[in-house]
Amino acid sequence: MALFLSEKDVEELLTMPLVIEAVEAAHRELSSGQACDIPRQRTRLPQTTLHVLQGALPGLDAIGYKAYTSNRSGVRFLVYLYSASTGRLRAVVEADRLGMMRTGAASAVATRWLARPDAQVAGVFGAGWQAEGHIEAIAAVCPLRRVKVYARRSERLLAFCARLSERLGIEVAAAASPEDAVRGSDIVSTVTTSATPLFDADWLSPGTHINAAGSNSLIRRELGEDVLKRCSPIVVDSIETALREAGDLLPWLEKGRLQARQLLELGDVICGRQTGRSASAEITLFESQGMAIQDLAVAVRLEALARERGVGSELPFGG
Repeated sequence: MALFLSEKDVEELLTMPLVIEAVEAAHRELSSGQACDIPRQRTRLPQTTLHVLQGALPGLDAIGYKAYTSNRSGVRFLVYLYSASTGRLRAVVEADRLGMMRTGAASAVATRWLARPDAQVAGVFGAGWQAEGHIEAIAAVCPLRRVKVYARRSERLLAFCARLSERLGIEVAAAASPEDAVRGSDIVSTVTTSATPLFDADWLSPGTHINAAGSNSLIRRELGEDVLKRCSPIVVDSIETALREAGDLLPWLEKGRLQARQLLELGDVICGRQTGRSASAEITLFESQGMAIQDLAVAVRLEALARERGVGSELPFGG
């Protein structure tokens, strides 16, 4: 029978190293032509929007989708995992934590392949749920000694830094300003819902790697054109998805200052089809929009762990 895994079940089973491995493997499969991914589609009403991401990983006997609704009352996530060979439902997973961890993991994978090997200081914009997973993921692939976090709500920021410092065993401190977060950072990550650029290009040091994880629609923009002009290469999780919803890139593409052929896919960098960082002074950029195959790769591993450990509950349908 198909399994149902609650947020509590996901929290019990999921670890960041497992998610990072799953996400990197999914990008390898996409680059090698062994996976397919359909960009996010949205059905909008004045009060609620339904978002659906679809994909398949035949090598894992997996096909499915993530569906979530956004409303003033909150956002609700579910992943539906099916057998690619039989079409039968394998699992339904509550996916708030899953999505948070795989978003962070995608930036961690990009950081592993694009940041300088000696990167030790990170500057992060955002102190919410997604930023928490983001910092944990980067710390799992880099020998971070310090993280500077900037957010508008100082009381929330201080509590956030204290909690992450204790949990990760590294210095996580509040940045005094956006400039303070960027200057001297080897890695700069943006995990916000900002509609306007967060920092100036002049604050970036040569050799910085940037993860932009919040701009997944036209109304969101975390990086300005001054920053984009300094970035090479510009890497995306999926070119097709980026051309639809990368709010940071679309204005530049529309003006003809960036061409789609200049974008590299993360999976191609991982597989060696494209060159990522080629010089220590390059400022590299990863634009993350999110992909169904990332969620499905994690869900497959979750299902296997759940069945092995007797976690979750059987659904009365889908078998």
